[in-house]
Amino acid sequence: MSTDAGREDRVLERIEAFRRRRPRLLDTVVTLSHGAGGKASAALVDAVFVDAFRNPELEQLGDAAVGVLDTDAGGAVGVGERLAFSTDSYVVKPLQFPGGSIGHLAVHGTVNDLAVSGARPRWLSAAFVIEEGFEIARLREIVADMATAASGAGVAIVTGDTKVVGKGSADGLYISTAGVGVVPAGRRLGADLVRPGDRVVVSGPLGDHGMAVLLARGELALEADIASDTAPVHRMVEALLAAAPATRWMRDATRGGVGTVCNELAQATGFAVVLDEAALPIRPAVLGACDLLGIDPLYVANEGKFVAVVAADETGAALAALRGQAGGEAAAVVGEILAEPEGIVALRTAFGGTRIVDMLVGDPLPRIC
Repeated sequence: MSTDAGREDRVLERIEAFRRRRPRLLDTVVTLSHGAGGKASAALVDAVFVDAFRNPELEQLGDAAVGVLDTDAGGAVGVGERLAFSTDSYVVKPLQFPGGSIGHLAVHGTVNDLAVSGARPRWLSAAFVIEEGFEIARLREIVADMATAASGAGVAIVTGDTKVVGKGSADGLYISTAGVGVVPAGRRLGADLVRPGDRVVVSGPLGDHGMAVLLARGELALEADIASDTAPVHRMVEALLAAAPATRWMRDATRGGVGTVCNELAQATGFAVVLDEAALPIRPAVLGACDLLGIDPLYVANEGKFVAVVAADETGAALAALRGQAGGEAAAVVGEILAEPEGIVALRTAFGGTRIVDMLVGDPLPRIC
């Protein structure tokens, strides 16, 4: 065996060992890492929640469950349409930050989970856990942000709940929202549709939200003109699907960022996701802040961006459609799907090398959504 062949075999062995690593829950208590959207989050969800509630819909681990609600809704849906159902909780700190607030996130986050599942968002519920001593005036501001966000997204908040807990028990305010949307007849998205040769598209600049919130915490001697990108993406999604009807899969890149989302895709498909570092759209201020803090922008959260896998022959139409929508002006093709190495996310670096992009480990950006 030649030296080169032996080296190649060792590389393949290391890749195979890497691929077989599945996050396992080894902790005995919950830590902040379990809420960061990376390996610890995946281990907690798999070992505790999926294990307890196991069913085919839950095991998809999508942003919303599609087709599980009764469609005999008195005209709420048409023939062949399906209902999608999603829920999320918001515990961001600080509650207000450049570009938005927890109120904006509580609407946009659930709207976006429905949208990337192929649904047109319609109705939301909202539940509030409020700490004793929280200022009513500030609560009004945040609720007004929710109302503005809902109106802008064309959804209605139709039911809710309020709980008040003792001082020191809720860090001010927590909000949970659930949403219902309608999936048009014939529309289907899923990792099972992804094929080698497909392209990976992002709808705009990455990392704005996570870095805006981190700097707004005031714990770092760093200032930068960075605002959260919190926004609804359903109009961009509709434009994309109209222009590129063979679109395979979508996910909004919130906790854990694009790096973690692509790992979830690679694990679900068994294919390789190969990203091009030079193609990643990242604002200079965000990139500079990440460099100073030693944070990889691939793992920084977004609240108004999504990742899509589109057919190669529809890539041009997909980009044109996204760039014609507010918030999608900087949409870009950032990678491709390859058959091998199976289940791996790799990044072609600006220096001509390639490195593996693992799932997020730890919690570099606490309380960002």
